[in-house]
Amino acid sequence: MRDLVSDPPPARLGGLLDLVPGRVHEFCGPARRVLAAWVMGGLAAGAPVIWIRPGWSAEHLHPQGLADWASPEGLITLTPRREAAALGCAEEALRSGAVALVVVELAAPAALTPLRRLHLAAGTGLARRQSGAASGPLWGCVLTPEQGGTPGVESRWHLAPCAAQGEAVQPAWRLARLRARMAPPAAWHISADLQARALAVE
Repeated sequence: MRDLVSDPPPARLGGLLDLVPGRVHEFCGPARRVLAAWVMGGLAAGAPVIWIRPGWSAEHLHPQGLADWASPEGLITLTPRREAAALGCAEEALRSGAVALVVVELAAPAALTPLRRLHLAAGTGLARRQSGAASGPLWGCVLTPEQGGTPGVESRWHLAPCAAQGEAVQPAWRLARLRARMAPPAAWHISADLQARALAVE
């Protein structure tokens, strides 16, 4: 298995998503799944990723739809029927240290106690990766609707589609860092080719 790249993912975002490894981060907003795909894009091809989605949701995650931003070969999707089971799966996956990224979609922000358990599991998993054969960083991401609000996360990011700059008809997004332990709030306009331009924070 190839080692994960050590540079902050993804490269075209200029290191904006420099997520602290061994911790859990929150992605919220209508384009939160795109943001998770960008993080996947910073991993080596085939790097193991576990993506946990609600088993009761009518929506489905199609690996081919991620191909523009990330390599889907190492993607494993789980669809537990209860949210408590989803959090439990995420905790065990993080603790194992066998994967590079664990994404768990939630219908609402998680409570502080399960979030703390995820942090502890991510720290244990990162230590196992650093001392074992599966080297490289490890991240946990919780995906929540609207403005998020999971207490105790290492950082909180919001992504939403917006109008492209200029006359080009292309996808574009507004990325906002709403909260981070070591960085202030900030916002950027992200173009279709993942070039970032800083925006004033509202």
